[in-house]
Amino acid sequence: MAIMVVGSVALDTVETPRGRRTGALGGACTYFSTAASLFSRVRMVGVVGTDFPEEYIGFLQGRDIDLEGLQVEEGKTFAWSGRYGEDMGDAETLSTELNLFAEFHPVVPESYRTSPYVFLANIDPQLQLEVLAQVEHPRLTALDSMNYWIDSQRDALTKAMSRVNLVVLNETEVQMYSGEQNLVSAADAILSLGPWAVVIKRGGEGSMLVTRGESLGQRVFVTPAYLLPSITDPTGAGDTFAGGMMGYLAETGDLSVRGLRQALVYGTIVASHTVQGFSVDALCNLTRQDLVQRYNDHRRMTLYDTTSAPDTDWFDRSIV
Repeated sequence: MAIMVVGSVALDTVETPRGRRTGALGGACTYFSTAASLFSRVRMVGVVGTDFPEEYIGFLQGRDIDLEGLQVEEGKTFAWSGRYGEDMGDAETLSTELNLFAEFHPVVPESYRTSPYVFLANIDPQLQLEVLAQVEHPRLTALDSMNYWIDSQRDALTKAMSRVNLVVLNETEVQMYSGEQNLVSAADAILSLGPWAVVIKRGGEGSMLVTRGESLGQRVFVTPAYLLPSITDPTGAGDTFAGGMMGYLAETGDLSVRGLRQALVYGTIVASHTVQGFSVDALCNLTRQDLVQRYNDHRRMTLYDTTSAPDTDWFDRSIV
C-alpha cells in the first residue's frame, strides 16, 4: 500500500570526521521516502527550487517515488549546513537557509488524498494539521516533530498529536513535551491525547515503543541500535528509521503490536545502513537480502534466550 509523506527536501552540506559533502540530497522527506521505498510505494509532498539538481529528481523517480506532490518553484531550495564531532552526536548547525520552504504550504494532490498511510515529517504543526484536513480516511497516520515546535507551537502540536495514531519523537523531545524524565511516563502523557502508540528514538541506544496494555511487558518494547564498527554520517538516521518502520507497516498491513515491534526493528536496520555513507548513498544499492541478513544479525545480537544461542566456543581452548 502507498505511503504519503510531507516534509522538507533539502540540499545539505555536511562535515564529519570521515569527510565532507557539499550540496548533498537531504531533508526529512527525502530520507524517509528513500527508506520507505525499499518496502512500499511512496508519494512525496514538498517543495524545491529551480536550483534543485535534475539528477536528484531522477534518483527519486528511479526509486518509483511519486513526485506529483513535489512543487518546483522559482527560487532556492532549503539548504542546511552542519558539522559533526568525533562522537558523531548531535550536529553543530553552521547555517540554515529556509528559502522557499519558509513559505511552504502543502497541497495534497487529489490522487494522494486516499493514501492509506500518512507520515507527517518534522514541519510546523500548523502545516501538519493542514495536511490532515486534506486526507480521507487513512488507515494509519503518524507524525514527527522537534524541540523548536514544542517550544513555539505547543498548542498546535498537541492538537496534531491528538489527531494521529502514532507519534515519533526522540528521547529529549518526549521528555521536554511531557515534563516527565521517565520515558514510560512521558509516553503515557502523549498517549493520553489519543494516539495508539509512541515511538521514542534514542540514537545510539536504539528505540522504544510504548502502547496501551495492562502490563509493562505488553506495553513496552525496547530494541537496541545495530552495532557498527564505524559511522560515516549520522544525518537522516531518524528519518530513515521512520521510513523503514512505516514502509514495513505499509507492506505487511500488520498494525498489531507484534507488527509494530517488527517494524521498529526494520526501521533500526535501515537506519544502520544510512549512517554508513553520506546523504542517501548507502541506500542506493541496498537490497532486501541485505536487510534480511542484517535483521538476522541484529536478532542474534539481542537474543537473550541462551538455549537458542550459537553453540560455539568463545575462547581459545588451546591456551587452557
